[in-house]
Amino acid sequence: MNTPTQKSTAVVALGGNALLRRGDAPSFTNQLANIKIAAKAIAEIAKEYQVAIVHGNGPQVGLLALQNLAYDKVQPYPLDVLGAESEGMIGYMLAQELQNLMPETEVTSLLTRIEVDPNDPSMLDPTKFVGPVYNEEEAGILAEANNWTMKRDGEFVRRVVPSPKPLNILDKKSIETLLNAGEIVICCGGGGIPVRKTDYGFTGVEGVIDKDLSATLLAKQLKADKLLILTDADAVYLDWGTENQRALRATTPSQLSEYHFPAGSMGPKVEAAADFAQFGGRAYIGALEEGLDVLAEKAGTCVSA
Repeated sequence: MNTPTQKSTAVVALGGNALLRRGDAPSFTNQLANIKIAAKAIAEIAKEYQVAIVHGNGPQVGLLALQNLAYDKVQPYPLDVLGAESEGMIGYMLAQELQNLMPETEVTSLLTRIEVDPNDPSMLDPTKFVGPVYNEEEAGILAEANNWTMKRDGEFVRRVVPSPKPLNILDKKSIETLLNAGEIVICCGGGGIPVRKTDYGFTGVEGVIDKDLSATLLAKQLKADKLLILTDADAVYLDWGTENQRALRATTPSQLSEYHFPAGSMGPKVEAAADFAQFGGRAYIGALEEGLDVLAEKAGTCVSA
């Protein structure tokens, strides 16, 4: 997976909720403060690994969608365009903060298109949370006014949108070229921009790809050594939220298949980690602040075959 003279390659998946924490006002100031924390953690990882960063965009793209509705003299922009907007915004902020911390290292943020199946089952059964959280009354009003689908996210309610599975990273060669040049690469942001193949090339798809599944696809296509999924939980837990909750520290894809994890939160992370472990790599799930310890298997959850 890596030559003797190269650092090991790690794909780092950074949750959108880590960049705009649950309950935070969705302001630039709050997001920048969280991005500074994320950049500091990733900079430590980048000292020991060649890093490709995949970030989420659920809160951000949902906010853009709300802002999109405020100006009603034009049709709202589709989700793939809003995803590209959020990818550019977050990528710029992350790149700048990483470069400030590591001035001798080149950092590039790359808008990334990812092919999906327009007939993916999720197009009819949305599961991807976007935007802020609401109470029941607020959610009902917004759902009726905008024809949105809403689902429960913990004690709150949020909008959900289609989340087709990623099939192919169209910009993989550019990512490889940048990594081989020794750069930190921010790519597949928000899971990447969903596009579908037509007789005339590619066109956008109305959806938001899950960033953990895109990170796994990237790790497999790059033949990376490790996949690190950073989240607001310090590990994968069984019986989460009960007095019997317990952390899984080392597990396998077959063991994980025996349990159920929520589709809107830990489910895609577990699926992504198990998929990469079956591919032959080592996958990790843990807290942002413990990134290096998670990779060293001193914290978090390690998934291996």
